[in-house]
Amino acid sequence: MNKTKLSKEEKELLNAVEAGEYESVLTESRKKELEAIAANTSKKDKRINIRISNRDLTAIQSRALEEGIPYQTFVSSIIHKYISGSLKDLTANKSSKRTQ
Repeated sequence: MNKTKLSKEEKELLNAVEAGEYESVLTESRKKELEAIAANTSKKDKRINIRISNRDLTAIQSRALEEGIPYQTFVSSIIHKYISGSLKDLTANKSSKRTQ
């Protein structure tokens, strides 16, 4: 089992949950709705082919290995995070700031 280090607050919360101090308010209809959303989010029904440099592919494979996931899944995750707005290009504004 993965030995994740928890903060004091996280340990207290985990202990409270395991002791039954919290009760789920998830309704059956909301659970079904969330399951449908999750299924559609993880559904991979399209294939793409791209050409990238060997150096970039090696770097992607290395980072995916660090994350413990297949590199194709890692690439898909990067694309999803970027289009959903949770992954930002940190260098995008650097060049425009230099020219101002």
